[in-house]
Amino acid sequence: MRLDKFDLNLLVVLDTILEERNVTRASARLHIGQSAASGALARLRDYFGDDLLVPVGRQLVLTPLGQSLVEPVRDALLRVRSAISLKPGFDPATAERRFLICASDYLTTVLITGVVRHMARQAPRVVLDIRRPMPDWLEVFERGKIDLLVMPEPYIADFPSHKSTLFNDTHVCMVCAENSAVGDSLSFDQYMSLGHVAVHFGDERSMAFEEWFLPRFGKQRQVELSVDNFSILPLVVMGTQRIATLHRRQAEHFAQHLPVRLLPTPFEMPPLVEIMAWPNHLDDDPAHQWLRKTITHCVAEMPMLV
Repeated sequence: MRLDKFDLNLLVVLDTILEERNVTRASARLHIGQSAASGALARLRDYFGDDLLVPVGRQLVLTPLGQSLVEPVRDALLRVRSAISLKPGFDPATAERRFLICASDYLTTVLITGVVRHMARQAPRVVLDIRRPMPDWLEVFERGKIDLLVMPEPYIADFPSHKSTLFNDTHVCMVCAENSAVGDSLSFDQYMSLGHVAVHFGDERSMAFEEWFLPRFGKQRQVELSVDNFSILPLVVMGTQRIATLHRRQAEHFAQHLPVRLLPTPFEMPPLVEIMAWPNHLDDDPAHQWLRKTITHCVAEMPMLV
């Protein structure tokens, strides 16, 4: 089928070649021979009057035109796939659907577990695949592989997708219940004298708290231990004189089940704002609309911050 003299059968090939930037890998993904993929690339080059993919040293890179085609071609295919899979309605009681949600362990604790319980009652055949943000989450999201992304506002404030604010949270300090070095409150000097447990999420965001802290106070905390998720924090604080700074909602959950104490931070911190983002092509999908409404409903049922 042709549209404005363009063979629409080549659209999937174009998208795969632009993503893989390698004819051999593209042919393997498309389950076609390498000669067929090379022939399709030749036809695409002829149509656009551009090489699209050129060798630079030992690598193949996209030409400026090829690079400019990546996003619109991917978006067009995602919208087509969404349109042909769109159902006239969505009945959660009988529907079978799988959603991949990318969210931190903090969000899983304070929000997603409630969503899971709600869906177990209302949509028993809907499957949730919940994963922590991966290093290449932005690329995976842009490929349409993530149905819903929930992250703090700074990370996706300028992200080109549909977004909705979910909730805010504040910060507290957490120490072992038997920590004799800390009373019912903390001074700034005490805070700085204690050994800290920090949460680092890989190289890109590993120093996020320190980058906020240093310009305001001209010094850094004594980080004695770092972990890659919030759920471990109480376990490595218990039985020590160390302190952790974390979000209030999850900290209160820990304090209900583990021997830890919570204290106000001895300085002002901006609130955490959690944002829900989803691909543009899923905005009108009835099933996805139901998922977003379910999450918003569960947010409304969360306890209010004191």
